[in-house]
Amino acid sequence: MAEVIKNRYDFVILFDVENGNPNGDPDAGNMPRMDQETGHGLITDVCLKRKIRNYVEAVYGEKTGYRIYIKQNVPMERTNLRGV
Repeated sequence: MAEVIKNRYDFVILFDVENGNPNGDPDAGNMPRMDQETGHGLITDVCLKRKIRNYVEAVYGEKTGYRIYIKQNVPMERTNLRGV
């Protein structure tokens, strides 16, 4: 089997939100997710992945090697048919 991952990379995503809702909870009427003990906002891994996908698509578009298979508001069947 070919060596797919030669190196491991760690990275940090840092962003600041003031008077906003970066990650609403659909089970709570889209209210911000909050840590009950500290009162700090919480961001889920799914929300972070979507932000990264949106950024890559906005900056690189359909450039080879940067194409995003999972797209927001595009059914998987349509993605499969287009080969995108």
